[in-house]
Amino acid sequence: MNSQPDRFALPFIRRSLIGAAVLALCAGPALAVNPFVVKDIRVEGIQRTEAGTVFTYLPVRVGETFDDEKSIAAIKALYATGFFKDIRLEEENGVLIVLVEERPAINNVDFTGAKEFEKDMLVKALGEIGVGEAKIYDKSAVDRAEQELKRQYLSHGMYGVKITTTVTPIERNRVNVMFNVDEGEVARIKQINIVGNKVVSDKQIREILQLSTSGWFTWYSKADQYSKTKLTGDLEAIKSYYLDRGYLEANVESTQVAITPDKKDIYLTINITEGEKYTVSSIKMDGEMFGREEELRQLILLQPGETYSGAKQEASIKLISARLGNFGYAFANVNADPQLDREKRQVAFTFVVDPGKRAYVRHMNIAGNTVTRDEVIRREFRQFESSWYDASKVKLSRDRVDRLSYFKDVKVETPESPGTTDQVDVNLTVEERPTGNFMIGGSFSQAEKFTFTASIQQANFAGSGNTVGLDLNTSKYSRTIAFSQTNPYFTDDGISRAFQLYYRTTRPPLSNIGSYTVRQTGGNLTFGVPFSETDTVYFGAGLERTTLTTDTTSPALYRQFVAQNGGPNDPSDDLNYGVGTGKSVSIPLTVAWGRDSRDSALTPSQGRYQRANLEVDVFGDAKYFRAVYEHQWYRPLTSWMTLAVRGEFDYGKGIGKDAYPVFKNFYAGGIGSVRGYESSTLGVVDPVYGDAIGGSKRVIGNLELQFPFPGSSKDRSLRWFTFADGGQVFQEDNPIRLKEFRYSAGIGLSWISPVGPLRLSFAKPLNAKPGDQLERFQFQMGTGF
Repeated sequence: MNSQPDRFALPFIRRSLIGAAVLALCAGPALAVNPFVVKDIRVEGIQRTEAGTVFTYLPVRVGETFDDEKSIAAIKALYATGFFKDIRLEEENGVLIVLVEERPAINNVDFTGAKEFEKDMLVKALGEIGVGEAKIYDKSAVDRAEQELKRQYLSHGMYGVKITTTVTPIERNRVNVMFNVDEGEVARIKQINIVGNKVVSDKQIREILQLSTSGWFTWYSKADQYSKTKLTGDLEAIKSYYLDRGYLEANVESTQVAITPDKKDIYLTINITEGEKYTVSSIKMDGEMFGREEELRQLILLQPGETYSGAKQEASIKLISARLGNFGYAFANVNADPQLDREKRQVAFTFVVDPGKRAYVRHMNIAGNTVTRDEVIRREFRQFESSWYDASKVKLSRDRVDRLSYFKDVKVETPESPGTTDQVDVNLTVEERPTGNFMIGGSFSQAEKFTFTASIQQANFAGSGNTVGLDLNTSKYSRTIAFSQTNPYFTDDGISRAFQLYYRTTRPPLSNIGSYTVRQTGGNLTFGVPFSETDTVYFGAGLERTTLTTDTTSPALYRQFVAQNGGPNDPSDDLNYGVGTGKSVSIPLTVAWGRDSRDSALTPSQGRYQRANLEVDVFGDAKYFRAVYEHQWYRPLTSWMTLAVRGEFDYGKGIGKDAYPVFKNFYAGGIGSVRGYESSTLGVVDPVYGDAIGGSKRVIGNLELQFPFPGSSKDRSLRWFTFADGGQVFQEDNPIRLKEFRYSAGIGLSWISPVGPLRLSFAKPLNAKPGDQLERFQFQMGTGF
């Protein structure tokens, strides 16, 4: 037996030479390992890696025999970890010594000159491809990261970008990686050429493209910056445009993107084949329909004799799939199989229905809620776990969550449960918005100059779903402080409870010399009982004390109230009649109904909202009833335009011999009623002093066409709109006359801002009369439609 040397060493091996080293170990006796029994194992050279990590990968333990096979396996295993760039194995008196040189770790990744992208987004993206803090430094990974950065810039049309990478060693075998970015100038689309189109004009095609040449709004929209993603979407939009008009075989044959040598201008050419226009000859259905063929046929929007429409075809498929989804067939597959007759330019369709297996819901998952409690969202669900899947209930659940108005976006997905063929998970993802709002409003008028209102409201207090609010109005002539609280689930059955305490003071504007002061202190308590998914009935009661103070210059209507409620009431004394203070206590009882089928409470695009409220006081000092009805209707006219219509009719009347109390009058004018006229100034005015005193009847109508703001794509949180308003208030004894209505029209902007909903409007009164108080520009934050 050969004597074992006191010490042997394997040659220094680099990772790139592992294969050669292993072959050398196996081939030559000069490099062979004399087997020995391992008495101990010692690791040297590690700085960050734990010794236990090395022991884990070694294929030998103390007491075992170390030989050629295990030495090769040990080197391969340690290199495979990627932690080390140099490895040596040595033996000393039966002790296996593992000497390693660690690869450096990345201490920090930073960027200079990168303005197009957020730094946090870049750090996250590079971390996913192996270049990030605490990761092992790998030059090939850094090179890939550099190329990925360039690719991202190129996708944004920044073809002149230059990126250099600096790797700086620091203590403890670490490095800092710095990407130095010279973004250069953004390449702009200089020209878009459309080739092959005959039926559709160049102008019509350019209007449907996201990409465009430079224009008035491209500085904001960046539509003149080439993007491969945008181009792909535009090509699909062109094809859809033709399909919707019957050109079944229309296609975009090719595109050419050319950039000038200075990388500043881009020329885009789109080649189109239009084909022939087709009409639908017949519609058939095939497949498993469970005896509901006629019902499903009614959902097909394509009809024989009509021009073919790709949009109608897709809508028909979605409607049939959705209907089958209502019966639990979550994976229903519906295909429209066309049979072309090119000579007659006709197409026959067979809708093939494959319902698949009936599925039930395994889990209802919620994500994205960092403040709102799960139970606040989950109690709005109408689809339940372990029950059959129902697409209509899933949609209703999504809509109910969206109507909470706590979230900027609500999305729902129904993927197949892993490892099953008849189960789905319903994943609802929300994007929360700030619900603690400081909301302000204001307007400018000659009478009050600048009017300011404010409120502090927590619409989702501590994530509980409860609303707590404090409203303030600091107008010089109308001041309010009110505290309110609403619990939408006062009981587990969904009965809500709301209460309000308030103090209001109203005075006339200084532009008129008539003077009076109305002070109202009170509160109310209301319970809401849901009777269906969209209908709720409310029952409430309140207590209100009204104090009216007048002088000799006060309007006759107010002096009459004082005379009837505690002040001088001798009508022969014209000077002192009704001068002083009158007090009245009201005990209003209310019953109301509300129906809300809108797809969103903040940015609705379809659905209805209705409310009716009846307030009756038969126990207070002034007997009266007061009825309010409001109806909002939303309908999408196109994928980007929404029609919104709102109407309101209000009516009040005294009961028996009692007159309708003046402090319950309705008012019109201003944002929220008839824009272009100063708030609460329409209707009858005091004949002596010209003060607007409101009326017991009010009619309001609003019509809006809402559009996405240029450059905001289809973001519904930022929209501009055109509008037309009309309305008026009338006294109890006066009939409603259309000729007395006031009308206006204008444009406005709506924005769901971080501090609350914002609405700006500029209106032109269309039939203002002498004495009307006009206010063309108005804004308000924290109000709805």
